[in-house]
Amino acid sequence: MANDNIILVVIIVFFFCFCQFTTTSFSLAYPLVPAIYTFGDSLVDVGNNNYLLFSLVKANFPHNGIDFPTKKPTGRFCNGKNAVDLLAEKVGLPYSPPYLSTVFKLEQRNKHFMTGVNFASGGSGILNQTNQKNSLSLTKQVNSFIKVHKALNKQLGPSGLNQHISKSLFVIVTGSNDIFSYFGSAELRNKTTPSQYINSMVATFKGQVERLYNLGALRFVIVGIGVIGCTPSQRKSNKAEQCNEEVNSVAIKYNEALTSTLKSLKVEQKELNYSYFDGYSVMQNAIQKPATYGLFEIKAACCGLGKLKADVYCLPVSTVCSNRSSHLFWDASHPTETAHRIFVDYIFGGPLRFTFPLNVKQLIGT
Repeated sequence: MANDNIILVVIIVFFFCFCQFTTTSFSLAYPLVPAIYTFGDSLVDVGNNNYLLFSLVKANFPHNGIDFPTKKPTGRFCNGKNAVDLLAEKVGLPYSPPYLSTVFKLEQRNKHFMTGVNFASGGSGILNQTNQKNSLSLTKQVNSFIKVHKALNKQLGPSGLNQHISKSLFVIVTGSNDIFSYFGSAELRNKTTPSQYINSMVATFKGQVERLYNLGALRFVIVGIGVIGCTPSQRKSNKAEQCNEEVNSVAIKYNEALTSTLKSLKVEQKELNYSYFDGYSVMQNAIQKPATYGLFEIKAACCGLGKLKADVYCLPVSTVCSNRSSHLFWDASHPTETAHRIFVDYIFGGPLRFTFPLNVKQLIGT
């Protein structure tokens, strides 16, 4: 009887271990998509700016990365993982490395290129002139993808490349810095109306999407500009700590122009499919009803110094809040990992009210 019990326990333990092993193996061996290729600004930069010697826009120092698995700064403008990291987890892929890191790791290129590369650059914009001294614009990022495309073609051949690219996700998160630059430049405001500036942004954005489409990209994940007038950096500028509604107004108009353009592009290119995330509405909801999202602090940054911890950005000398999971903002301009996680839940499986015409889960099935 005792022996029977021992045998039964062994079988149960073996079965449990086997299930754990096969489940883990399945999630790693069979991701939902072949790769994620990411383009954008500091919201999704995973360390490209670390390799730009001329750039002052970096996050490769404490307290950034304090909640990342390694507990070390990586170049992410966040306390932990950002949106593209969390999306990779959702689809069963490893975190994409910064493209510029692969330039110095030739032996690992093929492996990295096959599961995705991140081209995002902190401080960058859609327009080439936006913060051009410190970052790589969207156009330059797409130029870098062309190099990856050529390398993959050598590895997979034309047919294999087409299959790989057509099933992969192309994530684009950009535009905020263009608007900040517009309001930060008297020269720009004097010679260009907000509508003209928005039209230029959208036309450039469309052109880059078309370049990627012509290279075989069919599945796009596009994130609209959030409530950037309500970031700590904008709130601290007035005594009442209110949002900068002028900045928010331009963000809304840009989002409207972008969604209209994407609809037209879909009509022009039938094979192209996209998922647009209305980050503005979700972020606004979080600001208006923070408790619904498990948030407590929606005005002040978690890491920084001065008013709303936004007079000085997150630096090693800055103070850091202990309740990071209840903050919307990590520093003067960027969300916490908690906020990124809220957004990605909507991006991946959210209702069509906020993620349309398909959420990412549905996009993968196209």
